[in-house]
Amino acid sequence: MTVGNEPDSGSGIAAVCHGIRVPEGPHLGPRMIQSMSEGRYEAGEIAGGLAVIPEGARILELGAGAGVVGAVIARHRKAAAVLSVEANPALIPHVRRLHDINGLSRVMTVEHGVVLTAPSPPATVTFHVTGNFLGSSLTDTRPGKTRPVEVPVIPYDALRGRFPHDAIVMDIEGGELDFLRHADLSGIRALVAEFHRDIYGKEGARECMRLLDRAGLKFREDASGGGVRAFAREG
Repeated sequence: MTVGNEPDSGSGIAAVCHGIRVPEGPHLGPRMIQSMSEGRYEAGEIAGGLAVIPEGARILELGAGAGVVGAVIARHRKAAAVLSVEANPALIPHVRRLHDINGLSRVMTVEHGVVLTAPSPPATVTFHVTGNFLGSSLTDTRPGKTRPVEVPVIPYDALRGRFPHDAIVMDIEGGELDFLRHADLSGIRALVAEFHRDIYGKEGARECMRLLDRAGLKFREDASGGGVRAFAREG
């Protein structure tokens, strides 16, 4: 697997990460571009996804970010379909462009919203956008330094009905605990999530582990690292 390459000067491509061309955009800073080019960008999520997600999977990506993680996994695992959901509205056109230039638009789609699993969710929620999109979250961790935006809520049960999926990649900056508390994961064969103990503490992280184990998804230590945890259904 190609880790990274330097793009041609003037090509409009900021970086090449694991074979995925990343178009230039104001959301990409020099350090982020360098980490993409060197294959270090979200390395734990990418490695976990490639390790536990089977070929031909239908993948739900919660928190698309720059679109790189989902695209790398989609290409290298030959995904049948990927639905990426992103709360930050400014990132949506950049993700769509990344899909287009990598020939993934027939496989991948991106929607603006936040997926909630709790019964009777609200129509919208407040999302706190930071200067570096990686820190944006439903939880305002930097009061006075974020920009609040109202984001449409996508109920998970409705999403499952229109987009059946058997794998989940989740990087939602602390929202994973609330998601797992109410999610029906009966059809999920693999799940990769970044845990955020700084938001819900060690006990919250333990609860995430218990909920996934109870759902039949077993922790894959060999495919996990740092704050990223990978899980797969046995058999």
